Amino acid sequence: MVVWPALEATMLSAHPAIPVLAVTDIDRATAFYEGTLGFTHGDVETPEGIMYGAANGGFLVYPSGYAGTNKATGISFQIPADAFDAEIATLRAKGIELQTFDVPEGEWVDGVLTSGPMKSAWFADPDGNILNVESGA
Repeated sequence: MVVWPALEATMLSAHPAIPVLAVTDIDRATAFYEGTLGFTHGDVETPEGIMYGAANGGFLVYPSGYAGTNKATGISFQIPADAFDAEIATLRAKGIELQTFDVPEGEWVDGVLTSGPMKSAWFADPDGNILNVESGA
């Protein structure tokens, strides 16, 4: 986990930030994030979308006509090195297909990029939002 130095409360960096993912169909997104990936949402559902909790905060999934237009990683989940392979196996067992692409360094093996001590894998949600799991930075 990254620890940042304390900053003045008037700076945006002193306040929580959350990833936000646009989706075309909130019901389909709920089935994916809850049913496939195992996230749960709290009691707060807003017209803007659904908040899902994660170890260090969470993320918002909301309906938008711009869903899936970001071709960069939307969320990166930090996995302990000793749990990475099991997490990848679980994702595959749930039908997740890993993506590969050109990278300046590292080696792809069965959809997992290894670069030094770090392992990374990318996949997309039903709207094409790109998610990442990685270990060992």
